[in-house]
Amino acid sequence: MTEEPTRKLAVLLHADVIGSTALVQLNETVAHDRIQDAFQRFSQTITRHNGTTQEIRGDALVAEFSRASDAVTAALEFQSANTIHNEAISDEIRPELRVGIAMGEVVIADNTVTGEGIVLAQRLEQLAEPGGTCVQGTVYETIPKRLPFEYENLGEQQVKGFDEPVRVYAVSLEAGGVIPESQTVAQSETSAPVLSEKPSIAVLPFDNMSGDPEQEYFSDGITEDIITELSRFKSLFVIARNSTFVFKGQAVDVTELGKKLGAQFILEGSVRKAGDRIRVSAQLIDTVTGNHVWADRYDRQLEDIFDLQDEMAETISARIEPELGYAERDKARKRATEDLGAWDLYQRGMWHLYRFTQEDTAAAYIAFDKAINADPNFSAAYTGRAYLQLYDVMNGYSSNFENSLHDAETNVRRALSLDSRDVLARFTLGRIRTAKREYEEAIKEFERCVELNPGFAQVYHGIGFVHAFAGRPEDAIPFFDKAIRLSPQDPHLTSFLAVRSSAYLLMRDYDMAVDSAEDAISQPNAMIWPHIFRTSALGHQGSPKAEAALKELLNYSPGLNCDEVRRLLYYIRKPADLEQCINGLVKAGLSE
Repeated sequence: MTEEPTRKLAVLLHADVIGSTALVQLNETVAHDRIQDAFQRFSQTITRHNGTTQEIRGDALVAEFSRASDAVTAALEFQSANTIHNEAISDEIRPELRVGIAMGEVVIADNTVTGEGIVLAQRLEQLAEPGGTCVQGTVYETIPKRLPFEYENLGEQQVKGFDEPVRVYAVSLEAGGVIPESQTVAQSETSAPVLSEKPSIAVLPFDNMSGDPEQEYFSDGITEDIITELSRFKSLFVIARNSTFVFKGQAVDVTELGKKLGAQFILEGSVRKAGDRIRVSAQLIDTVTGNHVWADRYDRQLEDIFDLQDEMAETISARIEPELGYAERDKARKRATEDLGAWDLYQRGMWHLYRFTQEDTAAAYIAFDKAINADPNFSAAYTGRAYLQLYDVMNGYSSNFENSLHDAETNVRRALSLDSRDVLARFTLGRIRTAKREYEEAIKEFERCVELNPGFAQVYHGIGFVHAFAGRPEDAIPFFDKAIRLSPQDPHLTSFLAVRSSAYLLMRDYDMAVDSAEDAISQPNAMIWPHIFRTSALGHQGSPKAEAALKELLNYSPGLNCDEVRRLLYYIRKPADLEQCINGLVKAGLSE
């Protein structure tokens, strides 16, 4: 039975593979597989940005959006990711796309999309540079100018099949810009939102408790900035600002509000100003149980109001993400294996990873592999696997450092090809660079992480790690301190403290080295590193506690000697720094 045609006005995207015939001539099977892979990756990006892939026609793809900004964002995100993906291919079969975006009427019937809008999008695509995107003037005019896009006016173009010339713009991401997060298109009030697979959170407008209406902008500003900062975490689904601000000033039942917004968690808070001081309180509530997950209060001196606003938003958002991550990992750990999808398998893998034992590492590998089998395009699972391979190297578990690092980089580049804005993947690549002692390249990766998400505590640990072991320990301390301030309950806290101890050790501040190492050892998932640094510092001090510290170290790693420590600390750049650590261990009684 023939389907009744549907006509509507839409934003249309047309993408085409450049030189597909030449690619097929190189190797027909490989070219076909890679072209289809590119279109599948593009389709997933389109879906994330509220679009629908209507057709894949051989070497072309057609998609439909309701918002021009979503279409352009999806195109730029894919083109960036595809460039990274192609760079990892050693041969010449690298599918490169051009994209055109237009507005117009579309006819959908019998699973086929036709209409003037599709034709115009195809003509615009033909004007784009390889890897580029061209849009119709009407599309350009509807995109909010606050978005980080740059436009090159290509002027009026006469295109085949159209009597009137069409104004065309080439669009790209502005220098230093970040691809905007997808914003869910508002649903009708009669439909119940579907809960996201990721932990979903709604941030209610913070209450102004100052009794001063002029302070209203500050409380609203903090709320908006927290929403923005939380949206940078790929592990969270954040309800849009327009959906939460309608409840400003209302008394709400968090359980009912959670159902209405599709939010598993609600963050609410208040701002109170008194004289030259300001107090910000915040609490995180589970909408299913009504229980408080986390609460804290921040007292600050009121100096630069905008700097304070930024600090509060960054600090609060950074505290929330680990709390929700812990809840997700614990939930996945308790569920039956047969009930786990890719997301839950990934969370179970992360639960094992953060226990930092060889047995749990083996279990984490299995969980990540199952997640990849469940969804081969789930970028986070590849990142998790890469992190494990890196962990094996950094802890001396790998029998072949070079092979492990190569495999880790292969996995993390696969993750980045699927999601170029995955901060954890970018961070892991920086750590791989660190393990290779490519310190300058590592810093560049970490700086990119900061651009993507300045509230991601682990990246400051990564930067501090590089400074500590590249011969700049005094520069490392502020980065470790910031990581700890941002995420004092982080699952990596033992690492933050341990490597901070090493920096103090290399600075010959042995008291602080011991204090920081003991703080690290007190963590439930402490590893060998703080034991090494504490023992070395006590040995340098000639402390009577050195003997007991060495005994604890050897209980942790029986048979450890100085040569093994040198192998574990291979990433220390300066031989004198390495020998300083070793000399302290020798003074404590460790055998050569």
